[in-house]
Amino acid sequence: MAVKLRLKRMGAKQKPFYRIVAADSRFPRDGRFIETVGTYNPIKGQDQVVIDEEKALKWLNNGAIPTDTVKNILSNAGIIKKYNDNKKKN
Repeated sequence: MAVKLRLKRMGAKQKPFYRIVAADSRFPRDGRFIETVGTYNPIKGQDQVVIDEEKALKWLNNGAIPTDTVKNILSNAGIIKKYNDNKKKN
């Protein structure tokens, strides 16, 4: 089972709201998922991001592959840097 960290679209027409979720890569974008890691709201003046750092690091350490957009969101939050530093220590 290949797990990916990706965005799940929520919200109404013209008002997107995304959840960052860990999901099996075979499931559809807005379908079944394993766990919610955080949220991303691109509508607010500045992009509003809320991420549970422990869950994100847990999934990255377990081999989950983030999509390009989620990787950018996590690196802006500093989580990718912590993951790489932790990976170098081990």
